[in-house]
Amino acid sequence: MDHIEILGLAAAFFTTVANVPQAIKVIRTRSTKSLSAPTYAMLFTGLLMWTVYGIIREDLPVILGNVIGAALCGIILGIKLWYKYVAGEKDEA
Repeated sequence: MDHIEILGLAAAFFTTVANVPQAIKVIRTRSTKSLSAPTYAMLFTGLLMWTVYGIIREDLPVILGNVIGAALCGIILGIKLWYKYVAGEKDEA
């Protein structure tokens, strides 16, 4: 493992871990009123695209960081959409 790959893994770690507090808060509180569904949809799509890119390039840091990030983002987006369309949570004005 070279210095560039270590740098990539460190970057993937920090950008992935940045999603953990939001995911925990949404899971615990079941409140997504202050979150933007379009923002999370675009972020989720981008993370999936980065994952495919990493697979094509065979780039482990890109794959790992984006798979985990997409999973966390997908959880948040799923809960947001569930409460918006199924449970009837009203967005704050």
